[in-house]
Amino acid sequence: MLIIGEKLSIIAKRVREAMQKRDKGPIQEIARRQAEAGAGMIDANIGPAEDGGEELMEWMVTTIQEAVELPVCLDTTNYAAIEAGLKVHNNDYGLPMINSTSNDPERFAMLELAAKYNCLIIGLTVGKGGLPADEEERAAIAAEIMARAMEYGVPLENLYLDPLVLQIATTQEQAIKVIRAVEMFQQLNEPPMKTVVGLSNISNGCPKHVRPILNKYYFLMLERVGLTAAIADPAEMKEAMEEKELFEKVLKGEEIEDKEKMTIMKKTIDVIEGKTLYAHSYLEM
Repeated sequence: MLIIGEKLSIIAKRVREAMQKRDKGPIQEIARRQAEAGAGMIDANIGPAEDGGEELMEWMVTTIQEAVELPVCLDTTNYAAIEAGLKVHNNDYGLPMINSTSNDPERFAMLELAAKYNCLIIGLTVGKGGLPADEEERAAIAAEIMARAMEYGVPLENLYLDPLVLQIATTQEQAIKVIRAVEMFQQLNEPPMKTVVGLSNISNGCPKHVRPILNKYYFLMLERVGLTAAIADPAEMKEAMEEKELFEKVLKGEEIEDKEKMTIMKKTIDVIEGKTLYAHSYLEM
């Protein structure tokens, strides 16, 4: 399982200020902490970066790789910024990743970069037609992205299919459909396709104390059906793997010694599977 550390995002105030000031300290500290927690790659999310994106991505990639010997996931819609980052990336630490292409024609050009620089790329199963309704629609879009990748000269082993995790607070019915999509994606090719999710999207909009619980147990439900990568908090994923054996028992309906944890797991499983309606207070109900 490849964990792509999510913490270097322009959305976070501390990270955004460090980017603006070109202050390496916070960026490198967060990168090191994620590496120590088990990240195998670091996500560098600079947002759209319409002005100065090329220089910013160059700075982010070199700053991260000065601190940790890991590859970087280049996260922006700015084509020029992606290429600038790829040019300075140290491939001795592993192949970089582009986040992302999709079924939107405006994102096809990212495949050109993936082929030119022989790097990994995420294929987000969404297009201009709106959000996918279910796992079948996600699989149909995935097949189109796979065909297009081959046309552009991107090996399928370099493509990670992303089923698009949505907020459980507003689109609860999609949580289980994403799990089914991960299963379906692997049947589209032999050897099975690689898959990735933006994991914390599941808990966006949820209370702070609920978010890590949803993130951890959703991750374990995805992992057991073959997920191969996640953009996530490495510390949370480390905790999740430590609880995996207990979680498997609860999923099978077995009792575990820690009754409080068992209740939390059961309630979270029921919400993810759609057996009970999500509410911010679901753990207290």
